[in-house]
Amino acid sequence: MIKSIFLYIVTFSSLFMVSFFLHEYYLKANELILPFSLKKVYIFHAGFSLLICVNFRLLANVDKIFSQLGFIYLGCLFLKMILFCVVFYKSLFNDIILTGIAKTSLILPMFIFLLTEAIFIARILNKKD
Repeated sequence: MIKSIFLYIVTFSSLFMVSFFLHEYYLKANELILPFSLKKVYIFHAGFSLLICVNFRLLANVDKIFSQLGFIYLGCLFLKMILFCVVFYKSLFNDIILTGIAKTSLILPMFIFLLTEAIFIARILNKKD
């Protein structure tokens, strides 16, 4: 179990570093400026995805909860969307209309970390220790 948690930490940390710096490099190379902090968006998604995976790995050991983990995951996804909207309220719902690159910069980290998170959660749900 500790090896799995270490794997999650290493995976999400390296994914954060690679994807954030590539994204930041692309924006600087094209001289694009975003009305929000790209780093905060990446940190939010990486941190929340890591938290979900670690908690699910720990909860997978509880037999009474294991059968309900799929439904709990759906609730966590909903909670993640709500918290993202609360944390980045000013960036999402301001008077400034977001450009296409700004919208993509908000959504891209979500898809990157959601895909990785879903792969780890699927592994957890498909195997029973």
